[in-house]
This record gives sequence, structure tokens and C-alpha cells, in this order.
Amino acid sequence: MTLYRATVVDTPDDPFTGGALRSEEDAGLLVVGGAVVARGSFDGVRAEHPGEEVVDLRGGVLLPGFVDTHVHYPQVRAVGGLGMPLLEWLERCALPEEARLAEPAYARGVAADFLAGLVGAGTTSAMVFGAHFAPAVDELFTAADASGLRITSGLVVSDRVLRGDLLTTPGRAVEDSLALAARWHGTDRLRYAVTPRFSLSCTDEMLAACAAVLADVPGAWFTSHVNENRAEIAEVEALFGGEHYVGTYDRHGLLGERSVLAHDVHPRDEELGVLAARGASVAHCPTSNASLGSGLFPLRRHVEAGVHVALGSDVGGGTGFPLLKEGLQAYFAQALLGDDGYALAPAHLLHLATSAGATALGLREEVGDLGVGQRFDAVLVRPRAGTTLDVGLRHASGPDDAVAKVFALGTPADLEQVWVDGERVGA
Repeated sequence: MTLYRATVVDTPDDPFTGGALRSEEDAGLLVVGGAVVARGSFDGVRAEHPGEEVVDLRGGVLLPGFVDTHVHYPQVRAVGGLGMPLLEWLERCALPEEARLAEPAYARGVAADFLAGLVGAGTTSAMVFGAHFAPAVDELFTAADASGLRITSGLVVSDRVLRGDLLTTPGRAVEDSLALAARWHGTDRLRYAVTPRFSLSCTDEMLAACAAVLADVPGAWFTSHVNENRAEIAEVEALFGGEHYVGTYDRHGLLGERSVLAHDVHPRDEELGVLAARGASVAHCPTSNASLGSGLFPLRRHVEAGVHVALGSDVGGGTGFPLLKEGLQAYFAQALLGDDGYALAPAHLLHLATSAGATALGLREEVGDLGVGQRFDAVLVRPRAGTTLDVGLRHASGPDDAVAKVFALGTPADLEQVWVDGERVGA
């Protein structure tokens, strides 16, 4: 048993439906076997458990571990390719780097870099776009298993449009995907995700193959891209006879409560209706949308349509792993949309980076807040003395102000400790 003493802030109730920040300035969290078994004032919890080891985390803010719902493992070394729209960026930056993962030794190094980036950003759970090569996905799962992180990932499949060394056939896609799922799905904190890159690079035959894998692997997840860039959308509609982008997945039964689609910057109203009806989630990736010039995400339209939204870093189209930066950029984007935007408060930002992501990944009963019964996935924001964030936190007017300062000023350098299931991860 360990009793943690800290200022704790989380969002157990969705602020998009009336919830607010929950904060305790001097809280006690008793953790047993990786789970929170008691929470209250430190003095109160300590009185009931006087003999337990106390870990003093005061001087910072203890938050739930961050949950990234869209991030690309093969692209960690491709971050920073600015000045290009999506399709040009893919051709010039992302796809050449992804092709290098055909070499397992190279993929092993990339996996190490990638997982270190997640931990350094305080991300404890993630939906990860894998590689186009089965051995490279094996390397990711092997490293992820050793890291202790909660990782959902899978083989990325395509059978057209992309460079030839990244293509496969529907039959090979099924064979390789089922083999990977047999090895890794349900192993410790790992799960398998069926992952067509996007409908632009997948024929109906390939999407049908994805549906076959999804049907054959109980509890498997589905993830892909949708409605990111107007040129991409036009090409998809041309390839599928004018069908809308969401429909290209839905026609194969790929959308449901275990589905996460990234971006959705330019949805039709009918597409939002399909996503809501299926219970699918959208990964909002604001720094990627800005850096690739894809557009400003219509959060209000998603919320009003009943579509669940969480945050994704979209490394490497995004500009880094930290969901603190993604939350801040989401705030900026909604402000720039004016009356069409959704006015985000600090509670919304923390929710999007934690409990919303946990819901999107089907982990909400385990992680996303630091209440009793939850696993102790947590990150301690404790900046060095004298930094701007340290000054801001010491002079914050209350919990909302403190969380606002964390999102406005926080960087990986300010994240002192990260836990998954009660165990320290990373350095």
C-alpha cells in the first residue's frame, strides 16, 4: 500500500454535459495493487491508514495519465515537416520514413524513440497507428509490452495509391493481421486495432478484408483517418462513386463503439449522424490540422450531433507528443472559429486529454480520473522552482486557473513523474 499526498485535479464528469473540475488541494490517495482504494483529505485518509508509506507530491499538480487517441509510431523521426498540405507531406516526409521500417532493426530503434516520447509527454494510454510491415508492428508490441503502457495498435494496410513498397494484398493483410492479433491482442495492457490507412489507399476489397479481421478477433478495435483535407476528400469521393468518406467505412460494418477516426475536419451533417448512431469516436488533432493547413475542427457540430471527441497528437503530422500542447491548440482553434466554435474552459481541456480519451478507447472503467476504483495511471506536473509555470501555479486563483496555466505553459520538462497501474514508467 502507498499513500500519495498531492493536489489532485481530474474530470470524473463530462464538462460537455455539465461536469466540472474535481480538485482537492491536500488530497490523500491510497493505492493498493495499482488501484485507488481510498481518496479524501490527506489527514482523513492518513487517520484511517496510519501505518502506510507516504509519498509526498506537494508542490505540483497530480493529474490522470494522458490518453492519446491518434498517434503514428513510424513517424516519430518525421516530426517538423512544415509548409506542406497533407498529400504532399505524406509523399515527401511521412511515407519515405515509413518505408524504412521494412528493416526490423530500424523499426526497433523507432519503437524505442516513440515510446520514450509518449512517456515523456505523460501519455499512459494510446491508440497507435502501426507500421505497414508486420515485423515492425511486432517490434512495437514487444517494446510496448516491456514499457508497461496501455497500447492499442495494429498493422497498417493499403492496396493502392501509396508507393509500392507500402502496399499489400487483401489476403496477405488478413493473414498478417490475424497472426499479429493472435500474438498480442489481450496480452497484458495491449490490444489489436484493425488499421486501414485511409479509404484513399484502400479498395473495397481491402476494406472488406479489414471487416473480416475485425469479425475474427473478439474485442478488436478499428482506427483510420477521415475528412482531413479537402483534396483528399474529393479523391475519396471520386474513387467511391460519390459516397461520403464515413460511408466508405460504414458500408463494410467497420464503425462501432470500438472505432476511432482521426481528424474529421470537414464532415457532412449526414456523416456526423452516422458516427453518432454507431457510437464511434473522433480523435481531434489540432496541431496537425494547423501545421498541415487542413482547417479548424468543427467541435461544436460534433458535440451537437452527439459524436464523442477526444485528443490525438498525430505525431508526425502533429508537432509533438504532449497533449498539453494539443489542448492549448484546440482552445486556440475554437476561439478562432468565433460563434461557430465551442468556448473551451480548463475543465474541457483536461477532459479531452484524459477521461474523454479513456472513453474513446473503452478504458473509462479503468482510467481517465483518479477516483476510487480506478487504476493509478497518473502524471505529476511539478515544474522547477522559478520557472514561469511554477510562478503561475503558486499564484493561481483556484483549480481552474491552475489547470489553465498547466495547459498554457506546461511542457514535458514540467512532468516529473508518470505512473501506470501504480508503477513508475520512464526515467
